[in-house]
Amino acid sequence: MHHILFTIGCSNRSVEDFISLLHHHHITALADVRSVPYSRRNPQFNREPLKAELRSHSIDYVFLGAELGARPEDRSCYVDGKAVHAKIAGTALFKNGLERVKEGLRKGYVLSLMCAEKDPLGCHRAMLICRNLRGREIEIRHILDAEAVENHSDLEKRLVKELKLHPDLFSDAAPSDLIERAYDLQSDRIAYVEEG
Repeated sequence: MHHILFTIGCSNRSVEDFISLLHHHHITALADVRSVPYSRRNPQFNREPLKAELRSHSIDYVFLGAELGARPEDRSCYVDGKAVHAKIAGTALFKNGLERVKEGLRKGYVLSLMCAEKDPLGCHRAMLICRNLRGREIEIRHILDAEAVENHSDLEKRLVKELKLHPDLFSDAAPSDLIERAYDLQSDRIAYVEEG
């Protein structure tokens, strides 16, 4: 069975523009994957008011930041105070979060993951969550604005290009190895680092 999963960044949009984007793409459920679902700069996206606003527009809200967030409480996911995406992806809690997303898709929701960053290249929703959800059964589309949606395969190509990675002429490595290397580099670049 083929499913489509969307992602979106709330960024500094107005809540009206955000809801309009969700309606434009027929989203019926939003999975908030921010570890901390609050913002001083953009309080319109704080968990409780956002959930109420979505409900008033017939969009379901679920918080999955504990399972799929980039700042896990599990200390084994950190090295020298930096969250390591590969370690997060290996936890039972993260895998449970992925299963909850898949279950929502199987139930027929038009589902979007939501985090703060506008560009998915700078966000764990693409570098961690979508990296572990991509495959033949799920087509991932990143909502950039009303007219622009980037397929995950195009995002991967953009990532490789932006990191200026090229195949090694003397290696028999597959193109997929280059993409995995790009994920690793970008994941390390954007990973959460504890203060102090």
